Amino acid sequence: MNTRNKQLSRRAMLKGSAGAAALASLPVYQVVAQQAPAAGGAPAPAAAPAPALPDIDWKQSAGDIAHSRYSTLDQINAANFNNLEVAWRFRTDNYGPRKDAYFNASPLMIKGRIYAPVGMDRYMVCLDAATGQLIWSYRHDEKGRLGARPGTGWGASYWTDGTNERILYITRSYQLISLDAKTGLPDPQFGNGTEVDLRQDWDRVVDPRAQVVGMHAPPCIVGTTAVIGNASSSAGPGHLRGYDVRTGRRKWIFHTVPQKGEFGYDTWLVPGQAEAATNTGVWAPITADPELGLVYAGVELPQADWIGITRHGDALFTETLLCLDAETGQRKWHYQTEHHGLWDRDIAAAATLCDVQMPGGRVVKALALPTKQAFLFVLDRVTGKPLWPIEERKVEKGDVPGEWYAPTQPFPTKPPPFDRQGFSLNDVIDWTPEIKARATAIAAKYKLGPIYTPPSAIKEDGTGTWGTLATPENQGGANWGGGSYDPATGIFYLYSKSTPQLYGHVIRADGTLGGGGGTGRGTNDNMGGSFGGSANPGGRAGLGGPLADTVRDGLNDPITRGLLTINGMSILKPPYGRITAIDLKTGNHLWQAVHGETPDFIKNNPLLKGVTIPRTGQSGILGVMTTKSLVICGDAGLFTDERGRKAARLRAYDKMTGREVGAVFMDQAQTGSPVTYMVGGRQYIVVASGGFEGAEFIAYRLPVAAPADGGGRGGRGGNNNQSN
Repeated sequence: MNTRNKQLSRRAMLKGSAGAAALASLPVYQVVAQQAPAAGGAPAPAAAPAPALPDIDWKQSAGDIAHSRYSTLDQINAANFNNLEVAWRFRTDNYGPRKDAYFNASPLMIKGRIYAPVGMDRYMVCLDAATGQLIWSYRHDEKGRLGARPGTGWGASYWTDGTNERILYITRSYQLISLDAKTGLPDPQFGNGTEVDLRQDWDRVVDPRAQVVGMHAPPCIVGTTAVIGNASSSAGPGHLRGYDVRTGRRKWIFHTVPQKGEFGYDTWLVPGQAEAATNTGVWAPITADPELGLVYAGVELPQADWIGITRHGDALFTETLLCLDAETGQRKWHYQTEHHGLWDRDIAAAATLCDVQMPGGRVVKALALPTKQAFLFVLDRVTGKPLWPIEERKVEKGDVPGEWYAPTQPFPTKPPPFDRQGFSLNDVIDWTPEIKARATAIAAKYKLGPIYTPPSAIKEDGTGTWGTLATPENQGGANWGGGSYDPATGIFYLYSKSTPQLYGHVIRADGTLGGGGGTGRGTNDNMGGSFGGSANPGGRAGLGGPLADTVRDGLNDPITRGLLTINGMSILKPPYGRITAIDLKTGNHLWQAVHGETPDFIKNNPLLKGVTIPRTGQSGILGVMTTKSLVICGDAGLFTDERGRKAARLRAYDKMTGREVGAVFMDQAQTGSPVTYMVGGRQYIVVASGGFEGAEFIAYRLPVAAPADGGGRGGRGGNNNQSN
């Protein structure tokens, strides 16, 4: 026990055995009660204090390289979750030219220190894990270069050879940095002594200033190899690369768009289209199995997310999970989760590695990949073969001129989809007869159908259907938050959202495409909906929050193309956010829980006066975390609570039943994914939150009970007087 803890322990010692018993249940500091005299008047020897609880680190942004987001810690549990108090806060307001409303980082905690990128300029900071105090910070000079992914990114990576300790991260403008974990200074032996320019060594020339490329996910470090993806825009195909973690030298490159003579080149059916492709980056988090020496990386779509006239064919390796040798970059296997995608459903989440016990006792080294289309692909991570059959089923062909359509798409037979798919008239809100009639009238303007119903042609004169209405939208389903796997039970947990979206392409009278494709969303996102492209000429935005006094889209206004709301409310039935528990031993859902309160613009909507509606949940992009007994996730948006506070909650669910067992106050919505660790004998939960007022890390822990003799409260931070 360190000196500070010994002092607090002495201050907390009690003289009476009853008081000692009261403190014995506290999982904070070891307390030793004074012993009663033994027979004959001689004092009994004092009992030896129990050993101090060891620190438990969180060494990867997702907890481990398998992306499990799981911890065995259980000091914070269902019985005391509501007692959590704020231990410390760390604001990010001054780490960039403006406040960061969408702070996504999941911090590392190693040897009592936290490491995380923060702020719009993506500083790297090191904090004391118990107090949140700044130890060092590092800002990289971007030299005016553009980045495709602004903001903090999702985290950093840690590497050590047993002596040297390094923190590696990718800057906004796509440089790889290696910092000394103790000092925050760049490693002089790495790259040019400051950085590795990731726009170089790409098998093509990239303008370091004019062409846009970036990365949100941290490097994936396997042995001495750092695997780097990218979110590529104008810089050409987003090839995947491996770098020596000690020197920054490129070790290998994998062409995500095959070059002539390489495997997969013939899946690009029109000559020259592979050579002209852009995007096809790996922007999702990458996972690895160090024992097998394999990395798993999901590739995004090529250019033109919603139309594929420039990429006929299945076009490997787009929308494909790649399994590569970590040391050489050689392909071991691949699995395409969607053929010739037309819905912007690129692979956004990490594949979570899991050892699954199948019926009969056989254990399979597997992985679970959640997708935007609300499927969970469960594959053998050694061979790439599905654990349960995945059927190639025929899907509808569309009517857009010049488009190529995949004849089939893969459908997992297990597990069942974890969220709503497709759109029918049965999916519209029906809280009152008038609302149902209005929602039905809106939906009837569009082409409806099951998942993989293609984006449809929209006539320029406005006759016919107004495009294809679908769900999930292009942000999921599941997104970069991914899932969490509990190895003790074999259960996979994830958050998902339900939001409708319009897919369509305007066709001129002469049969040619008019202005490209467009999409519209009807959402209950707390930041509002959006609409873009030519699918809504002269139309209005699909709005996600305002009420009738500011928006004229109520029951009696004209129905306009692209408007998928009624007085601010999505025409889609809730829930809009849910958490699903999937038993990977059987491939069945264990439970689903509505996640998040009903937003104010629904709860207080004039059209719902006097109407009782179920809890709707909230749509957003969230990651969950699992501990020994809990599933933990914060709200995606704000609501007004019983005390009149506009705020959110960090919620805990019983991981076996889905029952909500606790909720603590958050000033703003969760924008990152929760992490947990033990330091100084106390468990902490840290989550990134953000909004229009800026962003911060919030660290929660259990309070220290006041000593019976009136001594002061131990520890740092006070009770936040929360109310559930």
